[in-house]
Amino acid sequence: MTGMLELAANGGATLAIVLAGRNNVHTWWTGMVGCSLFAVLFFQERLYADVLLQVFFIGSSALGWWYWRRGDAGAALPIAPADFASVLWPGAAALAVAAAYGALLLHFTDAYAPFVDSLVLALSVLAQLLLMKRRIENWAFWLLVNSLAVPLYASRGLYLTALLYACYWVHAIYAWLQWRRLARQPALAGSAA
Repeated sequence: MTGMLELAANGGATLAIVLAGRNNVHTWWTGMVGCSLFAVLFFQERLYADVLLQVFFIGSSALGWWYWRRGDAGAALPIAPADFASVLWPGAAALAVAAAYGALLLHFTDAYAPFVDSLVLALSVLAQLLLMKRRIENWAFWLLVNSLAVPLYASRGLYLTALLYACYWVHAIYAWLQWRRLARQPALAGSAA
């Protein structure tokens, strides 16, 4: 059963990630499907920070869908770089949250790798928030997340998930370059196919 669940979760997530890299608004509902399946899978594997992360992804995907369609002022958000402060302080907060949540998981649950799992959670939240706002730097944070997630998932025997996260690492580089190109072309930067 775990094998089929892992396959289905990765199928939904992969489709969402490819669509995000292509600046396609359908990334959001496909991501909701994949994240729902991953929540069940990670609960079975005692990766509780990842379960919480999937719940966050489901909710933020609904909001991201709205942002990409309507933006803050009724127009679709353009792809743009983030300013330094909008990355620095949230990045520091993500590290603090990861340390605190990791400590909670360590002391109050039977969580596997609580600090690495919590760091995946905190950095993923930051990357998702930047993705929702169409900030180019989201892809840098996804690179960090994927670098941590590959060995974490492999250590739990989730080899397909680890392999796909390694592929997501490569995709994040491609998407980062693609979004930088789109940001230089204002007519394309705000369109979500």
